[in-house]
Amino acid sequence: MSELVRMISVDGTLTIMAVDSTDMINRMEQIHQTSAVTSAALGRLLTAASMMGAVLKGKDNSITLRINGDGPAGSVIAVSDYYGNVRGYVANPVVEIPLNIKGKLDVAGAVGTNGTLTVMKDLGMKEPYIGQIPIVSGEIAEDITSYYATSEQTPTVCALGVLVNPDLSIKAAGGFIIQLLPTAMDDTIDLVEECINGIPSVTQMLTDGLTPEEICRKVLRLFELDMLDSSSPEYKCNCSKERVAKALLTLSKDDLKEMAGDPVTEISCHFCDKKYRFTPSEILKLAE
Repeated sequence: MSELVRMISVDGTLTIMAVDSTDMINRMEQIHQTSAVTSAALGRLLTAASMMGAVLKGKDNSITLRINGDGPAGSVIAVSDYYGNVRGYVANPVVEIPLNIKGKLDVAGAVGTNGTLTVMKDLGMKEPYIGQIPIVSGEIAEDITSYYATSEQTPTVCALGVLVNPDLSIKAAGGFIIQLLPTAMDDTIDLVEECINGIPSVTQMLTDGLTPEEICRKVLRLFELDMLDSSSPEYKCNCSKERVAKALLTLSKDDLKEMAGDPVTEISCHFCDKKYRFTPSEILKLAE
C-alpha cells in the first residue's frame, strides 16, 4: 500500500511531504504496459501529482500535470485528487532508448528538453487555475521545482525516483517536496541546503526500508518535525459509462450517426484501459 505523509518544522519555517508510491506506480505499469524509461517518466509525474494533490483545500478539487516535450514518449499526463489518488497516461508507452551518461534511465531523453510543463488546478471555481513553464531539464523533479518558483513564488526542493526491475515491475518509487514558509529566514535556507547535500536517492532510501516519515526526518535531520497528516493514496480512475457518454456528446450529430452504423462501439479509458460498449441504439439516443 502506498503511503504519503505531510510534516511541518516545529519552528514553523517549512513543510515537507514524502510518499512511497511503489504500489501506485506498479499498478500504472500493469495497466499501461510501459517500458522501463516511460515507467520512470510517468511514475515520477504521478508521484509529484499525488503530493501536489494532497495539499489541495477542497475534497472536490483536482490537479492535472501535463508535460508536452519533444521526446519520443510524447505527452505525459498525471491527475490527482484531494486525497492524492492518481491516474495518468503517456502517449507512447513503449520507448526504448540508451541509458544516459550516468548509466541510468534517460527520462529527459524520453520526455524531451524542449516543450512545456502545464499545471491545471480545478478548485471548483468557474475557471481552473493554469500555470505553464518551459521544460527545464525533462527530469521532472527539476521541472516541478521550477514551476513552484516561477508560478507560485514558493522556494521548493523536489526529489522523485522510480526504480524498475529487469522484468519491468517497479522495485521502488517515491519522492519528497520541501517548501519554505513565509516565516523562513536565510539561515533556514542554509540549513536545508546542508541537510540535502549528499543525501541518498529516494529510491535508495525506500529500498533500505525507510518509511515516508523516516525519509522526512532523514532528509531534514537538522530540523525538529511534527506530523500534520498521513494517507494511503492509490492509482484510482473515476471513469464510468456516463462520463464516456458525456464525452461522446462533444461529437457532431452526423459523427454519432455514422458510429451507430457499427454493430457495437467500444471505447477505452485512457487512464485505466477499461472498455465501455455502446449499442447502435445507445449511440443514436446520444445523437438525438
